[in-house]
Amino acid sequence: MMESGKKTKTYEMDMCNGPLFVKIVVFAVPLILSGILQLLFNAADIIVVGRFAGSESLAAVGSTSALINLLVNVFIGLSVGANVLVARYFGGQQTRDLEETVHTAMVMAAGGGVILIAIGVILADPLLELMGTPEDVLPLSALYMKIFFVGMPANLLYNFGSAVLRAVGDTKRPLYFLLVAGIINVVLNLFFVIALSMGVAGVALATVVSQCVSAFLILRCLIKSEAGYRLDVKKLRIVKDKMRSIVRIGLPAGLQGAIFSISNVLIQSSVNSFGSVAMAGNTAAQNIEGFVYTAMNAVYQTALSFTSQNFGAGKYSRMKKILVYCLILITLVGLVMGGGAVIFGRNLLGIYSSDARVIQYGMNRLTIIGTTYCICGLMDCMVGGLRGMGYSVMPMFVSLTGACAFRILWIYTIFAMNRTLQTLYISYPVSWGITFAAHLTCYLLVLKKVKKKMGAP
Repeated sequence: MMESGKKTKTYEMDMCNGPLFVKIVVFAVPLILSGILQLLFNAADIIVVGRFAGSESLAAVGSTSALINLLVNVFIGLSVGANVLVARYFGGQQTRDLEETVHTAMVMAAGGGVILIAIGVILADPLLELMGTPEDVLPLSALYMKIFFVGMPANLLYNFGSAVLRAVGDTKRPLYFLLVAGIINVVLNLFFVIALSMGVAGVALATVVSQCVSAFLILRCLIKSEAGYRLDVKKLRIVKDKMRSIVRIGLPAGLQGAIFSISNVLIQSSVNSFGSVAMAGNTAAQNIEGFVYTAMNAVYQTALSFTSQNFGAGKYSRMKKILVYCLILITLVGLVMGGGAVIFGRNLLGIYSSDARVIQYGMNRLTIIGTTYCICGLMDCMVGGLRGMGYSVMPMFVSLTGACAFRILWIYTIFAMNRTLQTLYISYPVSWGITFAAHLTCYLLVLKKVKKKMGAP
């Protein structure tokens, strides 16, 4: 494994040697906690705005999530490309390639953030109108989006920086940084909304400030590192072949995220047709589900990083074990947390709103999604294994067909014939099951191809 300085040695992890399952758990747990902490940014927004600014403001903040994800996911997907390359070069002890990848990735992050500011501010109103956002919610939704997007450079710098650290096995320091930023976000939420009566503008501003803090901490960490992934401001530049590789792996990942977001935007538009109370219940339920998803997504990130390092080191026999262990772990996480969300659903929804109608609408969604969410985790875990081997276009097209196209078809056929929220929500688990089966088939074929190509047993 690559030499590293005293400051970073204890944080890195050798994923290519030793017992796998214990290391996977040790890697995944801080990542799960980091994801949950990051999600608390938005949860704090929704809880504070729901309690102190009313159901219209709650609906305004929640109705932007699908659209924000649609616009941001393409750029966040590029961080997946950076993660795969950094892990590959770190595992293969290719110091120069590692250094060039890190600096290229951070320049791309800063540039992407600036582009997103322009997109978010200019397109907020027309896109929200296109989604059918009710007139009583539209001005507040647009205001939240515009302020939120001002923080995009910080958002991307943190995501790319943490992707670099994950790639070398460090999931602890991003957790510490998010803990600091999360506390700041909650305190500012309460101050801006309660003390200054800023409403949705206050929660958006609090999120932007906290994102700037987390970005500063992650950049400081990379700059002070003495390892091969150290960030040197003087070396910041785009290395064309590294950028092409990041885009080749990361762009399909981002497009896949955007594809899911497109279908979610269509579903959100369908939910909007049931009115602001249904929107508020849907928003609160989505936020609770987010904690389950982000925990499962941490296992996906684990599969991605472990597979990439072992691929770079030529340890092909370990990659299948990595996938099996991650599938077991993600199933347990999905069943326990998803089931818990349903069992304690009414109490959890009561945190977001005291309106009985909002709580009932939220339970309608949680009952269907929470009990089946582990299928979504299995689907994502397969994608992590494929991307870890450098195959990113294939899972994108599988997801395009299995998730996006299927859900759109469902909305215009099954849902059109029976316009209920339950019918709408059932499209999620059905599409997850279909897509998981397709990804599993692809993974087995790709692994066989890779082993044959490399002459591995």
